[in-house]
Amino acid sequence: MSITRSRIVSTGHYLPENVVTNYDLEKRVETSHDWIVQRTGIHQRHIAADGQTTSDMAIKAAKQALENSGLKPEDIGGVIVATATADRAFPSVAVAVQHALGTQFGPSFDVSAACSGFVYALSTADALIRSGQVKRFLVIGAEKFSSLLNWEDRRTCVLFGDGAGAVILEACEGTGTNADQGMLTSHLHANGQYQDMLYVDAQSGFINMDGQEVFKFAVNSMSKIVAETLESVNLSPSDIDWLIPHQANVRILEATARRLGMPMDKVIVSVNKHGNTSAASIPLALHTAVSENKLTRGDLILFEALGGGFTWASALMRY
Repeated sequence: MSITRSRIVSTGHYLPENVVTNYDLEKRVETSHDWIVQRTGIHQRHIAADGQTTSDMAIKAAKQALENSGLKPEDIGGVIVATATADRAFPSVAVAVQHALGTQFGPSFDVSAACSGFVYALSTADALIRSGQVKRFLVIGAEKFSSLLNWEDRRTCVLFGDGAGAVILEACEGTGTNADQGMLTSHLHANGQYQDMLYVDAQSGFINMDGQEVFKFAVNSMSKIVAETLESVNLSPSDIDWLIPHQANVRILEATARRLGMPMDKVIVSVNKHGNTSAASIPLALHTAVSENKLTRGDLILFEALGGGFTWASALMRY
């Protein structure tokens, strides 16, 4: 029996040229390199140039993913962009990408689920591919979080960065022993009860965060959703080849790995170089793993994330 799933064909990324280190931040706010590293694992982050938009970064990441795939723009049937920092209320970043690349006039839209956005977008693209509506999607996570930062607030300005990551997701037919290739399952959740723990203030336009509560909820929810995901396909943590989590804080990654009994050498970590890039962090981490030749076709990969809302999500895929 043939099963239609979706698989990742290629990845792409873009990071702004402006690199801001912890030592640079020492000159702006009362903090230190050692304090930031100890609490977050972050050493540096990339910050968009003046006038550089989320669309600009998304387009660059998308072009690289397209180049790496060997496909042409007309081979792409739709675009989904996960972002909380769109250039405008409308139209979407996705239609800007569609226009810049010259892809088909298929569905193109943005998804807003904060740091969980990329997994939400990936799951949505997978569902549309399985339905037969689209054969290939560009799925992008792109953020310009520097536009939401109060650079005098040391609690938040040290955490975030800008960038974009992209994947091309396409339909594949699995039969027999290959029936589990591509996306196996995804799980999406949200609970608005916690919306005031991590949000953008409407008056100031700046991020506000209750760091301790976010940390506790993140560790608990990530462990639970991973268990939920694996149980749904009768697998265990030992079956996972790579955990590619949202890159918020290295302590969250370590705590999640401990709860799962997974060694850190099976966890892809890029937060040290990129900071928290919200919806862009998972595709950036994935691209890092691909570029470093860590992944092998057939590896079982688990994506998981938590974002403001709270939203949280996971996706299990045979790479």
